[in-house]
Amino acid sequence: MQRFPIIGSLLFVFTMLSGGEIAAKPVHVEVSKLPDGSYSLLRDGKPYLVKGAGVDGADLATLAAHGANSIRTWSIDGGAMPAQALLDRAHELGMTVSLGIDFARERHGFDYDDEQAVAAQLEKVKASVLAHKDHPALLTWFIGNELNYDFTNPKVYDAVNEAADLIKSIDPHHPTTTTIAGFDKKAMDAIMRRAPSIDFVSFQLYADVVNLPKYIEKYGYEGPYMITEWGAVGHWEVYETKWGAPVETTSSEKASNYAKSFVKAIEPEKKQLIGNYVFLWGQKQERTSTWYGMFLDSGERTEAIDVMHYIWKGKWPENRTPRVSPIGLDDKVAFDNVFLFSGDSYKATLNAVDPDGDTLRFRWEVRKESTATEVGGDREVVPEEVLGLIKNPEAQKITLKAPESPGAYRLYAFVYDGKGNAAHANFPFFVK
Repeated sequence: MQRFPIIGSLLFVFTMLSGGEIAAKPVHVEVSKLPDGSYSLLRDGKPYLVKGAGVDGADLATLAAHGANSIRTWSIDGGAMPAQALLDRAHELGMTVSLGIDFARERHGFDYDDEQAVAAQLEKVKASVLAHKDHPALLTWFIGNELNYDFTNPKVYDAVNEAADLIKSIDPHHPTTTTIAGFDKKAMDAIMRRAPSIDFVSFQLYADVVNLPKYIEKYGYEGPYMITEWGAVGHWEVYETKWGAPVETTSSEKASNYAKSFVKAIEPEKKQLIGNYVFLWGQKQERTSTWYGMFLDSGERTEAIDVMHYIWKGKWPENRTPRVSPIGLDDKVAFDNVFLFSGDSYKATLNAVDPDGDTLRFRWEVRKESTATEVGGDREVVPEEVLGLIKNPEAQKITLKAPESPGAYRLYAFVYDGKGNAAHANFPFFVK
């Protein structure tokens, strides 16, 4: 029985200039309050429900083929593809783009009491908007990302409001928003008082997204909103070992969380929710290399993409991703706080199945545990791999020799189906 709605993809055809350049003709977008009190995002006068993804480096054609209609960015030109090229490519694929305008953060040392620095930032906003405001693929402007993270000076939201006013004065065709990490009452209070010019609020939650509707109701917010990051369970939301290593869910457990989040926090919300962007259509290092990305760093698709394909298109992809269970290490699981003895050998197993019966290939590796303390998605260093510890690293069952040097490590397992899909699991351990 079908659980998710099938929403037809929207195609927009625009006049092309000679030489293949896209005509600089904006498509009007607005947030509209309907007679029944609900909200809708209108694009060219027609309802446009955002079914999107945050994108960093992944192929847009693949995203479109899986059924998404929009992408978001975190900065104008800080991603893998400059904004102009991204807009052009999205337009070719019939997709839209919510462009992120990077705003300086207090946690990085920016002082919102420094009027000269704030004014200079506003000039950068103006230049970015003037450069891209007339592109037909542009959907909305995101002013900053998670500016509430560790903020103490509410003037940051005065600056957001100034940016929103500026954008409206030079681009009346595209709505503005700013994103909040979690549901933060302090940030909501500041935004309601100091940034009334934004057109809607955007929330970014992970496991806790299922509680967002009740948070909104309890706060009393009645305006429109988007969910602009959601997906895996956050690394701050899981069990930590005795030495402080977060226990990551498998790719199959992540996929289940995507489905649960959609069913509980997105699909039922028809009144105020005007769209969503899942996280992350790409890959990044954040505590591990597999925590948030829907692709491996080698490019294979993970099971979360199967789920999003079903959500966006109402059917499963032709070839499904392998499914895995958590790693067993000498019959223990990661929650058991496993300590190993230097130089001793241990048995590890990963159970995996393929829905299509594809032949599976396994790969194991050990890396030092990340010592990163960055927050808010700031860039992290990939921990180094420790070689020579695994006997027959391409088997389903392996023998692991504990590293000679004491400390925290993580055992990774990957499963490939040879069709561009993969699954993963990992297991933190500590060597005495």
